[in-house]
Parts: sequence; C-alpha cells; structure tokens
Amino acid sequence: MKKISGLIVALTILSACGADAPPFTPTANAGVSVGTGGVSTTAGVGATNGTFSVGVSL
Repeated sequence: MKKISGLIVALTILSACGADAPPFTPTANAGVSVGTGGVSTTAGVGATNGTFSVGVSL
C-alpha cells in the first residue's frame, strides 16, 4: 500500500510541474539560396514555449 501511495504522490507532483507554463507552439522555416554551386534549399521545423525550444533542420 505504501508503494502505491508513493507512486500516486510522485505522479501528482510530476504532473503539476509546468502546469502553469505556456503551451508549445509549432515553428517552421524554409529558404532557397542561389550561388556559384547552384541552388540549395533549407527547411526546418520545431516547437517552442518561449523558454525552451526544440527543432530539426531538414
């Protein structure tokens, strides 16, 4: 019974962390550049909440 109670308390505390933080919003960018080597393209997608951001460049 102590293990179950401890697990419930831990999950409650963990779920309360960041409950008041702003939601993540998606971000995207794209670009085209022309140079002596030809045409190249760039693209990226990600998400941010103002403080923390994560993204991937394609």
